[in-house]
Parts: sequence; C-alpha cells; structure tokens
Amino acid sequence: MAKPTSPLWRRKSHIVQMGGRPFVSVGLQQRMWDDFYHRALTVTWPVFFGLATSVFLMFNALFAMIYQVDPTGIANQYPKGLAGAFFFSVETLATVGYGDMHPQSIYTHVVATAEIILGMGNIAVVTGLIFARFSRPRAKILFGSHPVVRLIDGKQTLMMRAANMRLNLIAQASAQLHLLRQHATPEGFHLRRIEDMKLVRNEHPIFMLTWNIMHVIDEDSPLYGISPESLEASEAALLLTIEGIDETTSQSMLARHQWSIKEVRWNHRYRDLVRRDENGIYVIDYSIFDDVLPLDEERQDTM
Repeated sequence: MAKPTSPLWRRKSHIVQMGGRPFVSVGLQQRMWDDFYHRALTVTWPVFFGLATSVFLMFNALFAMIYQVDPTGIANQYPKGLAGAFFFSVETLATVGYGDMHPQSIYTHVVATAEIILGMGNIAVVTGLIFARFSRPRAKILFGSHPVVRLIDGKQTLMMRAANMRLNLIAQASAQLHLLRQHATPEGFHLRRIEDMKLVRNEHPIFMLTWNIMHVIDEDSPLYGISPESLEASEAALLLTIEGIDETTSQSMLARHQWSIKEVRWNHRYRDLVRRDENGIYVIDYSIFDDVLPLDEERQDTM
C-alpha cells in the first residue's frame, strides 16, 4: 500500500451543498485510480470520450514503439517508421485486417498476439462503460423553486411542487421529506440534526403530471412554533426525495432536491398550472411552474 506521501496519492477537495451553504472538503487522500468505475460513470460525455480517445492513442503509440524494435517485422509497412507501425497497431487492435500490412516475423506475431489480447479487454471495458452510462436510470423530475407555507383546511401547511418532465407513468411513486438544521445540546455539543416530516400523502399511484407534496405544521411538526428567523439562524434546509418505477424502462428512479429555509415563501401560494382554453381543453402551463403569489393578492388565474 502506498504511503500518503507517494505521488499515487493526492489530496482532493470537493464541494457539497447542505442547507443552501457550500461545504468544501479538504484533507481527503486517495490514490489516482481509486473508484475508477464511479468516476467513469459520473464525468461528462466530452470528458469520457476525451479520456477514452487519449488512452486509445497512447496504447497504440506504445505498441508502435514495440513493433519498431524489429523494423522489418511488418510486411508492406506504409509509411515507413513509427507512423506506419502506429497504423498497423490500430488495425491490429481493432481486428480490422485490411490485408496490406501483416506480421512477417515471429517477434511481430508475438507482439500482435499480446496486443489483441490486451486490446480485447480494453474494448470490452469501454463498451461496458458506454452501455452503463446510457442505461443508467435518470429521473426527469422538476421541482418548484420555492416551497410555500399557507392555510389549507384551516391548518398551516408547507407545500412543495414537483412535476414529471417525461410525462410518462412513474408507478409506486413515494416521497420523503426531512428537515436539516444545526442543533446545540445543553452540553454545548453541536450537530446537524435530520428530522422526519410527515406528509399528508407520501405516495402517488400514477405520478404522470404534477404532485403537490404537503406537510401540516401541527404539534408533531418540527416547524411548529418556530419563526422563520430562528430557522434561518439554525441554517435549516428542506430535503425532498422522490422515488418510483419508470414504466417505460421498468427501472427504479430517484430524484432529490434541497431548499434552504430562505427559499420558503411564507403566506404565499402557487399559481394554478391548469387552465381551459377556448375549446374547453385542459392545458397545463409549465412556464409558470415556479411562480408564487402572496395570499392577499387577488386571484387572476383561472382553474
């Protein structure tokens, strides 16, 4: 195992968002190739193809130099020298076999055999990574920019809005809501507490369009009797998680969104998304998905 001072180790900083505040991790030490599979799945497509192309070119350049140990080992080599050996390596690795250049010595045959064995493994890895990246389930769920707090059925209620952007069926959809905030114990110990928040309905059997997720602020709620200023002082945040089964792919999907308490709009309401056009057809207008209005403002939108 390499020591922390080895060049195989490097310190990595990473930024995560908690409660709307960035946290920068420092001091983590890991080897350059640690968790290669996860990194290959999470980098952007341009970076992935750039790295794959770089490895391909370096691999063939290395074997081109090995082939040149025997300058006459490749029949009909064109162009002569390292360039011709590089093109021969590409043809060998890809098992193209145009028929013009071919090994004509025992040494070159042995090197070509080794390259094919290693190349098949490399191609299999890259092909598997591409398939894994394409087949990895990704949720396309839109979350409203601002949760709102308003009276519903005479009860103070926290509401968040979500929408299925694919407009297909998400079966067995379920939601979980948590409150994250700083907490100090009587002993002076500070910790970040995660508290469950009960939802009016935490399941949606046919999540195709939108979902208004609600939490009643009653005596059992962690928000009960706490002012917005106190919540801001404790760096509170809301974390909403939605998961379900995508009917199209039959794969599990998960989406998560976080709001800082500063993004909550108290005594506001969402603009109605649904309206009827002149032909009596119901229209859902997602262009106003993030719009919130004060409760004392006269309603101008129609159901």
